[in-house]
Amino acid sequence: MNASQDPEPRKPLPGATGGPRISPVAPPYDDETQRLLTKWMPPGSELEPLLLFRVLVVHRRLAGRIHPMASGLLNHGTLPARDREVLISRTTARAGAEYEWGVHAVLLGPQAGLDCDVLDALATQPAGSAAFDAHTRLLVTAADELHDRATLSASTWQDLQEAYDDAQLVELLLLAGWYRTLSTVINSTDLPLEPWAARFPA
Repeated sequence: MNASQDPEPRKPLPGATGGPRISPVAPPYDDETQRLLTKWMPPGSELEPLLLFRVLVVHRRLAGRIHPMASGLLNHGTLPARDREVLISRTTARAGAEYEWGVHAVLLGPQAGLDCDVLDALATQPAGSAAFDAHTRLLVTAADELHDRATLSASTWQDLQEAYDDAQLVELLLLAGWYRTLSTVINSTDLPLEPWAARFPA
């Protein structure tokens, strides 16, 4: 996708009725499920466990094994929080994962300094949009290239090398890949939106 094209987030499949295709675990939770859900949710959160997490813990052993990487990327990474949320928002929007984009647009994007205009632009505008400063545009371009080709152009890689060290570049690639994986789970299971989460801008 070049800078003159709109991102065109993927729309729900025709006939989708709100799913989900895999039933999330439901309360009352057994002790092991409760332990896993508590680990996946932010500390001290008063929200009900997210539907996505309740689908992941259908496979309890796998959910327990992937949590350290997921938490490491989201809570213990070395990328600036704003950069992390730009990449997540663009990656999930390009994949059409309104569920995950909307959760981050309410809970994590604003905490990292993203206002509504930028969050909306990340879901709707091309990389060359005036809504993005130069650094944000670089991250949007990187997310778009990874979405479209699963690699980065030489020029984008060079620009990223000027902004990040090698460890941060590994983190950036894994972050984009992890949220593309979550987007695949969300879309494939036809996961309903959280009632409090944001919707894609019209």
